[in-house]
Order: sequence, then C-alpha cells, then structure tokens
Amino acid sequence: MHDEKLGLTTYLTEKEAKEFHTLFVISMAFFVGMAVIAHFLVWSWRPWFPGTAPYKAGMAMSAPVLAKEVQKV
Repeated sequence: MHDEKLGLTTYLTEKEAKEFHTLFVISMAFFVGMAVIAHFLVWSWRPWFPGTAPYKAGMAMSAPVLAKEVQKV
C-alpha cells in the first residue's frame, strides 16, 4: 500500500500542503500589510525619532510646566 502523505509526521498530501502554504502566504502578506499601514499612521501622528518640529513642539510645551512644579516644592 503506497501512502501519498509527505514526510513522517505531516499527514498532508501534496495538494493539501500546497493549499495550506497558499493560505499561509496570503494571511502573512495581509498581516504585514496591516502592520505597515499601522506603523505609517502612527509615524504620521507622532514620529518616534526626535528632531522633527511636532516632536519638539510637544516637548517645549511640557518643559515649562515641569519647571514650575519643581519651583513650587
């Protein structure tokens, strides 16, 4: 009796393995695409490398508040 299963423990035929691989590749591409979109949206909202104007503006606005709190104590 000839078994068409691949390997010792996969229990998949070649057709089933190709179908699984296709679904895996599609879902992985979808996941990576959504991650890229999410990173782009977060980057446009608040860049995580210092030196850009919006980041510096946020730091400048919070610095005087902290200085006033230290002087009160």
